[in-house]
Amino acid sequence: MVSSVFTGLVQDLGQIVGVERSIDGVRLSVASTLTGELANGDSVAVNGVCLTATAVHGGSFVAEVMNETLGRTSLRDAAAGSEVNLELALRASDRLGGHIVQGHVDGVGTVRAISDDGFARRVEIEAPEEVLRYVVEKGSIAVDGISLTVAGQGEASFNVSLIPETLERTNLGHAGPGTTVNLEVDVLAKYVEKLLAR
Repeated sequence: MVSSVFTGLVQDLGQIVGVERSIDGVRLSVASTLTGELANGDSVAVNGVCLTATAVHGGSFVAEVMNETLGRTSLRDAAAGSEVNLELALRASDRLGGHIVQGHVDGVGTVRAISDDGFARRVEIEAPEEVLRYVVEKGSIAVDGISLTVAGQGEASFNVSLIPETLERTNLGHAGPGTTVNLEVDVLAKYVEKLLAR
């Protein structure tokens, strides 16, 4: 099976309209303006998590989240009414405007602090060590599926700066201290590490 690729450029701010939980996992129903471009079996990134649309009807789609994914991402706390960042898989003819994002979350972070910085907003995110080891200043990172540039780094956290466009078009515009976010580091850093270890 071919792995989908994304760019980290959010195409729609969708809303979870249904959550069905069972011992097998979670079935999410998400309302979105992107459903006209979605078909059964298509990949879609939901808050940076690559999921498969299993049903598309009207203005919403259904995706199943397996227990493995629930254990590794913030989708374990999914609730009806929550806004989610959505992006369809990259097509060969599309521009790569962000960076290569796989939709494979490396860890969950927590918003620690937010401060205004001119017309932008600076967000500090606490992250686990297994994520921070790949974070470099001015490097790329996906936060809830959004391709962002690392503006600064501390011992247990990193900072990103959000422009007004990002604040308006994504759920980070409503994030506050304590908000959990999915984090995916630049996959190139992981490949370089493995090659150097050999």
